[in-house]
Amino acid sequence: MPTAIIPALLRKFTDGHERVSVSGSTVREVIEDLERKFPGLAEHLLEAGDVKPSIAISIDGEVVPGGILEPVSADSEVYFLPAIGGGS
Repeated sequence: MPTAIIPALLRKFTDGHERVSVSGSTVREVIEDLERKFPGLAEHLLEAGDVKPSIAISIDGEVVPGGILEPVSADSEVYFLPAIGGGS
């Protein structure tokens, strides 16, 4: 099963869990499983049917551009990273 890594800011929606075993072969399916386990979490990850612009997805240590369609393998770690703003 893939593992979803939940950032600190969203752990209040996962009862404090940082790592959650999930089912799914795409980011969309992983988020759907997270929503089944923690109702309301998806609204903090998705906007208009895709990953929010303020969230980056990393699978097995690589930031991926495919959004919810990105494939996930059975032993993947899927990170939901809050985007970092700033600079001048």
